[in-house]
Amino acid sequence: MTLGHIVAAAGQVPPGPAPQAVGYPALFLLVALGALVPVIPTGALVSSAAVVAFHQSLPFGLLLVFAVSALAAFTGDVALYWLGRRGVHSRNGSRWLEALRSRATPERLEQAQTKLDEHGVLVLVLSRLVPAGRIPVMLACLLAELPLRRFARGDAPACLAWAATYGLIGIVGGSLFSEPWKGVALAVGMALLLSAGPAVWRRWRPGS
Repeated sequence: MTLGHIVAAAGQVPPGPAPQAVGYPALFLLVALGALVPVIPTGALVSSAAVVAFHQSLPFGLLLVFAVSALAAFTGDVALYWLGRRGVHSRNGSRWLEALRSRATPERLEQAQTKLDEHGVLVLVLSRLVPAGRIPVMLACLLAELPLRRFARGDAPACLAWAATYGLIGIVGGSLFSEPWKGVALAVGMALLLSAGPAVWRRWRPGS
């Protein structure tokens, strides 16, 4: 399932629980996979699912999107952190730890370490909402040898805040248009802009 499939399918949103029975497991798997391999636009997926749930008007539909998305993000984060910890304690490291290092510039990592020292695991909440902020903070936690249990305690509210933010984007998109596909398109655009906009600005701003 891709974003293109979601937009196409949203043109005809049939009522009833059958589409949701398939959609919720797919949403969970895609968001969890996106947390492990940060190339899937998981924020856009959550916003799109929220648009579809908004137009289906099913009982607790939006709440289920929020719960599934938050749980999937938390599952993926904890799995990635566990794999990274294995690399930290291994003499030869691991490909997961090296992958995290490759996605965090020295400057972003230094900033993340400073914020972790100042604010502790509370910085995880902000890192989930700031574009490209999750990986440097997770790597800083790994290098500080933060126990998995403590990381999980800080990551849980971070995933809840993240799911609520992108779910709200979907609700806004769904409320502006009567046709679901238009709401999905707007929600995807808003989510991608939120995710990529700051990075593009940093790259092209004067003096960079």
